[in-house]
Amino acid sequence: MDNGVRTGTELLWSALGGDPALVDRVEYGGVSGLLPARLPVMDLARAAVAVCSLAAVEHEGLPGPVRVDDGAVATAFVSERHLRIDGRAPVNFAPLSRFWRAADGWVRTHANYPHHKAALLAALNAADSVEAVAAAIGERKAVEVEAAVYAAGGLAVALRTPGEWAASEQGREVAARPLLTRERLDDAPPRRRTGPLRILDLTRVIAGPVATRTLALLGADVLRIDPPGNPELPDQHAETDVGKRTAALDLDRPSDRRTFDELLDSADVLVTGYRPGALDRFDLDRPGLVTARLSAWGDYGPWAGRRGFDSLVQVATGIAVVEGSVEEPGALPAQALDHGTGYLLAAAVLRALTEQASEGGTRLVRLALAQTGHWLSHGLPRYEAGRYLGESEGPLGRLRYALSPVSYEGGAAGWSRPPGLAGADAPEWLGA
Repeated sequence: MDNGVRTGTELLWSALGGDPALVDRVEYGGVSGLLPARLPVMDLARAAVAVCSLAAVEHEGLPGPVRVDDGAVATAFVSERHLRIDGRAPVNFAPLSRFWRAADGWVRTHANYPHHKAALLAALNAADSVEAVAAAIGERKAVEVEAAVYAAGGLAVALRTPGEWAASEQGREVAARPLLTRERLDDAPPRRRTGPLRILDLTRVIAGPVATRTLALLGADVLRIDPPGNPELPDQHAETDVGKRTAALDLDRPSDRRTFDELLDSADVLVTGYRPGALDRFDLDRPGLVTARLSAWGDYGPWAGRRGFDSLVQVATGIAVVEGSVEEPGALPAQALDHGTGYLLAAAVLRALTEQASEGGTRLVRLALAQTGHWLSHGLPRYEAGRYLGESEGPLGRLRYALSPVSYEGGAAGWSRPPGLAGADAPEWLGA
């Protein structure tokens, strides 16, 4: 397996505060060439799964090795596409969740949830049809659609180039911060466990549920809580809630709030995936708890309070332009920001628990899809043809050419001479 894979794993493991020597336990294999993209999506996928597995064996005190199979990784990163329910394929994107051509560019919307769909239609004053929404968006500038839909409580993002995102205030905030943050908040002792790890799951859609689904696989008792009037979408529930138990609680109802507080008081880990600030009124802090907070844009900058999903983050950060163009935006071959962040989130929880077991302390880890997107775009080695090209001056002029891939210690660094004029050399051996 190439050095880029090892480098990605080493970079993520370092971000998690892990012992560098443990990376040697990871073994890679499987079919190559999966999840093809202009960005190093497969490297992200392998590395995220590798550190999650590595954090698991470290937490359980197992010797390893950790085996990362490309086929298994690639399949898991598009797991929602493989789901079948009595032979029926799932609905992964609703009809109004898609790219739309605006008056001056492109907009992508997310309207899978009924309340987000209603907000989109209200903001556009449009009927519930693809044709009506297309007409309404086509009359407006992309950023105007974005602002109007967000103001109404919906989700829409204007397409930006990587440069436009980098120059924006939110883009600068993301670029200035680490991939993830890990904090020890006090010296409180860890929660006392007499049975399996107890994880309270307040997440939705893909990234958070992938993390808690993975922790359930490792033996944790995961209890997911949703509001009674806004359950998870049925297909999403079937795909990401395997291994968990789910319950409905209205935290604004006193009796349900008491039940929730009792659950939180006896939990070991709390994982949240709502936009920053949405749950602050419920006072979720507890001494000795490991809390993992996931958001789309991060809890900083002007977009801190915005809702978001993987597809929208790709559009805002310029990934959709990299994978396509300004004229025809593209997408990653998987919801890689969601899945990658999910496995990284699970790894961060396990590492926090491992450190807490020996050092104590209430722990907080924070991740964001936009940070994972930035790391995918800037933190991993990317194929750049220029690294493998050379130039020379000679009788034919200035040539640019591909360097030879034949390379070994002590070998030639390149050819000793450029090509000359065809047929112009004397018919004799050098030095004869």
